[in-house]
Amino acid sequence: VQLQAFGGGLVLAGGFLRLSCAASGPTFASYHMAWFRQAPGKERELVAVISDGGITTHYVRSVQNRFTISRTNHLNTANLEMNSLKPDDTAVYYCAATEGWSRWPPPRYTYWGRGTLVTVSS
Repeated sequence: VQLQAFGGGLVLAGGFLRLSCAASGPTFASYHMAWFRQAPGKERELVAVISDGGITTHYVRSVQNRFTISRTNHLNTANLEMNSLKPDDTAVYYCAATEGWSRWPPPRYTYWGRGTLVTVSS
């Protein structure tokens, strides 16, 4: 599956952005979809992941109650709505896909899209 993330940009602290990940291929509904981010000088971290059927989600603690991950399987898209953005949310955001894991959240991801830059100014 090929992934393409878009929707990044520059926003003021407290603002909102919506990232989208478009996937190619007929088997999108079989993949768990995730958003990762990597800030300058920091390691990549998992931000949120949603199960293949869209029922189960997981968020890193720093974005809980601010970010919402969702997916629309018949459109092959996964989204990340980001509210109350903070300067610490500044990073390149990547979407990723994996399948076949019974562990939650899945520990490894097979497919990655190019990142989209989110910059939050104070």
